Amino acid sequence: MSAAAPVATRAGPVPSGPGARASTEARIGAALVWLLGAVLTLIIAAPLWMLLSKSVQSVDGAFVGLANFAVYATTPTLVAALLNSLFVASLSTAIVVPLAFVYAYALQRSCVPGKGVLYAAALLPIFAPSLLSALALVYVFGNQGFLKGALFGASLYGPVGIVIAESLYAFPHALLILTTALALADGRLYEAAEAMGTTRARIFRTVTLPGARYGLISAVFVVFTIVITDFGIPKVIGGQYAVLATDAYKQVVGQQNFPMGAVVGLLLLVPAVLAFFVDRSVRSRQVALLSARAVPYVAKPRRARDLAFGVAAYVIGAMIVATYTVAVWASFIKYWPYNLSLTLANYDFASFDASGWSPYFNSLKMAAASAVIGATFVFFGAYLIEKLKLAPFGRAFAQFLAMLPMAVPGLVLGLGYVFFYNATWNPLGVFYGSLAVLVVNTVAHFYTVAHITATTALGQIDPEFESVAASLKVPFWRHARRVTAPICLPAILDIGVYMFVNALTTVSAVIFLYGSESKLASIAIVHLDEAGAIASAAAMGAIVMATAIAVKLAHLAIDRALLGRLQAWRRR
Repeated sequence: MSAAAPVATRAGPVPSGPGARASTEARIGAALVWLLGAVLTLIIAAPLWMLLSKSVQSVDGAFVGLANFAVYATTPTLVAALLNSLFVASLSTAIVVPLAFVYAYALQRSCVPGKGVLYAAALLPIFAPSLLSALALVYVFGNQGFLKGALFGASLYGPVGIVIAESLYAFPHALLILTTALALADGRLYEAAEAMGTTRARIFRTVTLPGARYGLISAVFVVFTIVITDFGIPKVIGGQYAVLATDAYKQVVGQQNFPMGAVVGLLLLVPAVLAFFVDRSVRSRQVALLSARAVPYVAKPRRARDLAFGVAAYVIGAMIVATYTVAVWASFIKYWPYNLSLTLANYDFASFDASGWSPYFNSLKMAAASAVIGATFVFFGAYLIEKLKLAPFGRAFAQFLAMLPMAVPGLVLGLGYVFFYNATWNPLGVFYGSLAVLVVNTVAHFYTVAHITATTALGQIDPEFESVAASLKVPFWRHARRVTAPICLPAILDIGVYMFVNALTTVSAVIFLYGSESKLASIAIVHLDEAGAIASAAAMGAIVMATAIAVKLAHLAIDRALLGRLQAWRRR
């Protein structure tokens, strides 16, 4: 009997051989694609749908249409919070984007020495909870701050403090976008302009700015969205100045008014969704501007330009580093500003909070689980979408859901999780307040960037690998595990570290979801600050920042070792 012959059974002939194997593999692949879509629906779409449905319900659960929105619009205190949010977000954006552009210009278009140091200094806020910058400012400009007179009588606790702290926190996000935008210049345009005797000011106005305009637009929307949706900084330094993020917290946690909290959440979703679509449009147009014959721009030394941008960059970088250094220093001070002797008492967290060190270890557990589970799930989900040409509609649906979190702020997704897991019909409600929910929420919140990283790495692998595996009758899951995953190991590590660092530092996404046994370090900082233990709060923030930096440095060392092995393998 040949290998392809049917095998007779009572139910009739059952196909066997290569054709049957390929058919079975295709069915398994299609089922996995739809399973991916179902999981993404559960962790992303369903919570957002619950947020939307809750906004049109009364406290008792009855449908009331747009009545909650009408109440919001006619309540002066709630409208004031909206206007305050728009004000601080707009002002912070107006400050951050120009400064980030100057910094990015110094890194990409000048010959300033020490660019690596400048780049590292600018990225420091990424590795710390947003609250840490606010705590540092309390020590500098607060009522007992050593530079409180520098505010000319203005109070730090309000819009002034929020804008300064948010500017520090949002700066690296704008810088990353603008350095990329300025790195994509075509050197031929500058050569032609110089050959025609065009002045440097006009070259900057007619070549540099138009070339970077899409990056500038993206930076504006990203910074605006980060500021308007951040919870940590307004909570620590906002005083009585209400903003949307703290208002949502008060409505849900303080007043148990879930419908009004959902309305505030939807308002926070508007700028994020707008930023998402603008960014998508900008990216498509940016690609269209690039030419295959473009020559990378290489900056030539020019004394006046390098001196001016060098001074500006080093001043900005020094301010960023000094701010976080003050926070770390203050965590070792006995009693600011009256007794500046050093002590470790502030790190005895049990003296200030009954939970002691457990929030930090909870954060480590949650971040590690998010890194391992998130990197694995995101990578193989991206593999199903990118490499399997099965279930076209299912792949398109999963791709849509994978990109959705980019348009959803962490605070909004956290609100959605509150409503989803507290629904009476949801059997998953037993997990509410557990580390498991925090891990799922974190993976969902940061899914999009990780997914893009994975699909980019997978797109660089020649499809011939899959063709060879198919010709050798190797199932796609075995090929993915033995061939594709090892090749993409650097990207998988990038995803894991990205998940770990963000899980360790996030505040907004988890502020509604922790339980008595799952309090995280970022939440402990909020509680320590509320209890007046500012030095201990700074100590917890310093430990979180040190941990995130240590993990990133270890990742860089591992990445360099992997790159060395890959280069050695290619030379063989």
